[in-house]
Amino acid sequence: MTARSIRGAVAATLVTALSLTAAACSNPDSPKAGSGTGTTSAVVGIAYEPDSLSPLLGYGKDGNSKIFDGLLTLDEELKLQPALAAALPEVSDDGLTYTYKLRQGVKFSDGKAFGAKDVVFTYRTILDPKTNNPSRTELDAVKDVTAKGEDTVVFTLKYPYAPFAQRTVLPIAPEHIAGKQDVNTGAFTTRPVGTGPYVLTKWSKGEKLSFTANPHYWGGEPEVKKFTMAIIKDDDVRATRLRSGDLDGAILPPNLAKGFAGDKGKKTYAANSYDYRTVTLPTNNKVAGDTAVRRALDVAVDRQTMVDAILNGSGKPAYGPVPTDSEWFTKGTERKHDVAAAKKILDEAGWTPGKDGVRVKDGVRATFPLWYLSGDKLRQEHALAYASDAKKAGIDIRTEAGTWEVIQPRMKHDAVLAGGGSPADPDFDQYTLLKSSLAGDGFNNMAWYDNKAVDAAIEAGRKSGDKAERKKAYDTVQRELVKNPGYTFLTHIDHLYVVDDRFGPLTTQVEPHDHGLASGPWWNVEDWKPESTGDTGDTGDTEK
Repeated sequence: MTARSIRGAVAATLVTALSLTAAACSNPDSPKAGSGTGTTSAVVGIAYEPDSLSPLLGYGKDGNSKIFDGLLTLDEELKLQPALAAALPEVSDDGLTYTYKLRQGVKFSDGKAFGAKDVVFTYRTILDPKTNNPSRTELDAVKDVTAKGEDTVVFTLKYPYAPFAQRTVLPIAPEHIAGKQDVNTGAFTTRPVGTGPYVLTKWSKGEKLSFTANPHYWGGEPEVKKFTMAIIKDDDVRATRLRSGDLDGAILPPNLAKGFAGDKGKKTYAANSYDYRTVTLPTNNKVAGDTAVRRALDVAVDRQTMVDAILNGSGKPAYGPVPTDSEWFTKGTERKHDVAAAKKILDEAGWTPGKDGVRVKDGVRATFPLWYLSGDKLRQEHALAYASDAKKAGIDIRTEAGTWEVIQPRMKHDAVLAGGGSPADPDFDQYTLLKSSLAGDGFNNMAWYDNKAVDAAIEAGRKSGDKAERKKAYDTVQRELVKNPGYTFLTHIDHLYVVDDRFGPLTTQVEPHDHGLASGPWWNVEDWKPESTGDTGDTGDTEK
């Protein structure tokens, strides 16, 4: 099987459900895949779209692309497998040199040959400070990358970064195209060319991403010839369009996925994930930044009820970025739901109840806004439940809905119902989530968390090549989050997907926070074997 790890990108551009529906209904090229014909096409509903389609700017950094390939890829069990590399890398005894032999005969979709120069170009460009890649710190360990002839690439590291091989699932861009443009604004950002199983035919921003199978793909031409990701931010609209046959599959929240349980023509897939929902408690907010308030909220929240009532059991309580069933989880850091304990913490810190029940300290009322993403039912329900739990302890949280354009400028002072999580390695998520120097850097460290002990621990975890030492470092991080939780972690969420059963039995991976964008059961759509109905005609390159 040709395995691919497909993951999503951070949401940036969102559109209204009305415009999405109108665009679909007015489409004269609509295929009829949902009615048992057009088995060579598939249309899936996702919630978000990327800012850019250039891996030089962060697209597909975790292997989540159908347009590109990385040196390595992740299979169903998240084990590294060769992709553009012919084999797994040779690693020096000191862990400072990684040598990759490249697959021969690979071409970009424009017919030009892939080679070592493209790998060197990709990594050096990302590491260039002039490149607007928000994930550059993920390659901090790289000292240099060089080509040895046409078929060998050598990475030299500054320190023995244990999970480095997992970083090389990053997609490779063609130097002959991207190298001749402005890396931040050139046409390659919206009209990419890669070596992957699919070729982008059209990106209608806010509406859809349309792909066609790459007939010269080194892993074999996919049987699903046309693949479309319909961008539908509203959960209810996504479910409606799936039910009407307008979509072949969609990611849905548990309460909406449950509505398809009796549909014999569809199957529901649950993907375990590291995806958490958390509330940022900005250090710059007089209330949310108070350690006593943070600790009180941490025990006031009823996580298990959220799992039961909001997720319908499809998830687990979260006490930090690491799920409780992970080998990296620090046992003993679970927090019991205890409103009485929350009130005691606030009482001892001088937060006394006012006439209206809201606590006050030094003339400051215990109140602050909590923003969540419009149209996201799970975030809305988590936010409302969190505010309800907080009120019982005397903290008034005002929930507000908005787009990221509205929310992002407010993140320094206002709380946000956020998401995150990565199954690859603790460093992948915790460094960008908690490192104090990254506060204010886009969506990194959204809470402006500042804890010197945590800074030191995540640096130690990143730079140590010894697993026991790394476990000790990440134990320190999780224990510090008990003492001063800059975030209130709520739940880890299982991702639910509903797909037309004509595509046969499908699989899922353990997923990160970013999901839906070519992930879920369609993480390896290039390997799907649709049931034949005799219709092999052209179904167009647009969605239904």
